[in-house]
Order: sequence, then structure tokens, then C-alpha cells
Amino acid sequence: MGKTTAQKIFDAHRIDSPAAGVSILSLDRVFCHEITTPIAVDDLVARDKDRVFDKTKIKAVIDHVTPAKDSKTAEQGRTMREWARRHDIKDFFDVGENGVCHVIFPEKGFVRPGFTIIMGDSHTCTHGAFGAFAAGVGTTDLEVGILKGVCIMRDPETIKINLNGTLKPGVYAKDVILAIVKMLTVNGATDQVIEFDGSAVAAMDMDSRMTLCNMAIEAGGTCGICYPDMVTVDYLWPFIKDDFASKEAALAEYSKWTADADAEYTKVIDMDVSELEPLVTFGYKPDQVKTVAEMSGTKVDQVYIGSCTNGRFDDLRIASEVLKGHKISPNLRGVVSPASPKIYSDALEVGIIKIFMDAGFCVTNPTCGACLGMSNGVLASGEVCASTTNRNFAGRMGKGGMVHLMSPATAAATAIAGVITNSPLYKA
Repeated sequence: MGKTTAQKIFDAHRIDSPAAGVSILSLDRVFCHEITTPIAVDDLVARDKDRVFDKTKIKAVIDHVTPAKDSKTAEQGRTMREWARRHDIKDFFDVGENGVCHVIFPEKGFVRPGFTIIMGDSHTCTHGAFGAFAAGVGTTDLEVGILKGVCIMRDPETIKINLNGTLKPGVYAKDVILAIVKMLTVNGATDQVIEFDGSAVAAMDMDSRMTLCNMAIEAGGTCGICYPDMVTVDYLWPFIKDDFASKEAALAEYSKWTADADAEYTKVIDMDVSELEPLVTFGYKPDQVKTVAEMSGTKVDQVYIGSCTNGRFDDLRIASEVLKGHKISPNLRGVVSPASPKIYSDALEVGIIKIFMDAGFCVTNPTCGACLGMSNGVLASGEVCASTTNRNFAGRMGKGGMVHLMSPATAAATAIAGVITNSPLYKA
């Protein structure tokens, strides 16, 4: 019987099986940020186990609140800095060099097909876009990963979703994953991997695939996975060119992580994306989704463009195409956070940042702050935000606030109109 991508990765990394259906895996990467890692570090210090299994395989960043907004977040940052210095962790990205973790780590070439990756962050599933197994874990698992380079995981079951067809103008990967989360519900993929396949995925660039995998967790999934192909190789080529004689050789090697044709799945879903319209969430769960047309006219107080879901260069480019030549509504405020210094710099160089500023947006440094209501765009009670982030839980961006999730194009159009509306790229 054939194997899924996750099963192949588990087989290649399994050290032990202490119980039926459970594996101890060796880890290729342990990613760390300043919200969850200091707790693990402090506990390791208290247990006299302040060590790291391999300083070259640990990558760390300060990204959730940057720069520090108060004494508590300053202490978290200091813990990270001192820990990184003690253990000579070279790939530590501090203020000025830092970006949103799930954007900057792939951007630096730290993710490869077939890798096992953990982080104390639920959206670690983003990195499965490269054909890796990447999962968010709790403090204890993170501690063990830092100390020993291993993690215990349930053997994976997988849902396969075949996405075929061609997206309409104005419809993007964010709309696709919102449609999938609505279909599966927030519990529909609990403790399972979601494999994304089909012609629509093959047509996506890596930015779009990362958006797709990023929100697998919103359906309960442990990880979202796309098969590695030449798009993957092209993205990684600056980092792997010395390891392979050619891109074709790299593709041949990475293709071994593609699922077998006769692999077994708990469920196989075929979805034609050709008729999808722009979508938006309502309520306080990511599976509460309607078309933008159904939500048209809903007043908003803030538009936020950024995050590990939609803060990449293409996201900013798409939003800027809608915004160019327009001013945002005087009845709302717009905030945009390029997700890494490189994205900020590239957007600045080609005039995208100017378009945002001319439109009336506040452009902030790379940060996760607004997404989880910690800084750089927190809502007041009763306020509504049109956001390109990934969660609309009650109070997520501020106590008493409401969040409507949408694509960057829809967010940009909403900023101009002052109410939720379809982008000009979409013709109803």
C-alpha cells in the first residue's frame, strides 16, 4: 500500500514507537519566538538543562511584539537574546532584522521538502507548503525539542483535497482556504494532516501555497501539505544551488516526498475552484464564512493588511493594485505591516509603500502584534476590523472587537469604500 507525504516523512525520521500509533521523530528544525520560547527556556534553566541539541537547527525571532511595548514584553525579548547568545544561535533575528516567523524562516531558506519542524505556535503548519511536516506544539514538547532534537507525535492520518479549475479574477488562495475551512468546519480535520493537490495548487506560487497551509489549523489540522515541485525548487534555488547539479536534480530528489498514487486517506475531497467568489468570515469562528457580496455594506472601523497569512510581497502588491489612485474612507483607519524587512524593502523599492501611504494607510514595521491584539492595531470594544489575518475569535484583536477575515484585495477595496465590498478585480 502506498504512503501519504506525512507517512513518508515519519518513516524517514522515526526513532522509536513507544506505543501503538505514536512515534518519536528526529527534528530538522526547531523554530522559536519570544512569546512561547521564554517559558520553555526558563523551565530548562530551572531544571539545570540549559542546553540546545544543535545550534544550527534552532532558528529564533522576536516577532509578536516588536519593538517591546511594555516591561513584560521587554523581559521576554531579553530572555530570548540572552539565550541565543549563551548558545551561539546564529540565526536569531532581533529588532531591525526580524520578521513574522512563518514568513522570515522560509524566506531565509530554512524550510525544505521532507523536513520535520516544530514551534510553539499553531500556525507552524504554514511550512508544510514546501512538502514538510510542520506542527505547532506546547511548552513541554518545545523544551524537549530544544534540548534533545526530538518530538513525540501521533502517526498521521491524512485528508486529501484536490483543488482543480482556475480562480476567477479577484479570487485568491485566502478565499480558497476560507471555503475549505467552511466545508470541513473548525473540527473537521482535528489531529489530521491536510494534503492539497490538483491543478489549482500547481498553478499557485509559494506565497499562495503558504497562505493555503497556514489556515489548515483553522479546520483543526495538524499540518497542511503541498507537494514539492519546480515552483518549490525555484523558490529554494538560491539556498540549495550548491547541493544539486541542476534544478531538475533537485526536483528528482524532492519528488520522493510526493504521496503515492495508492496512498490511503481518511477522506478525499474534490473541489472545483472555478466558481468561487471572494469570501469573508462573520461571527467568531473561522468556519463562519459568507461571500463578500452577502456581507456587502458591513461597516468597519479598521482595515489590517499583514500577518503570517497575508503579509508577503504578493499580498501587498495585490492590495496596492486596488488602492492605487484612491484614498481610504475617512471613517476608518488602515494599517499595513509588511511581514519581513525584505518584503518592506522590496515594496518600498517598487513604490508599493508609497501607494499605501498616499492612500492613507499607516505602514508599520514587521510584527504579529495586531493579529493577536497585542500591539500595532488593537481594537477598542465594539470596533470592527476587516483583516487579512487568520483568526476571528472573540477578542482576538482586542477585547470586544469583531474581526472579518478576507483577502488583501477585498481588504483594500473595503478600505476605500468604508464598508465590506468586493475588489474592483472581481466582476460579479
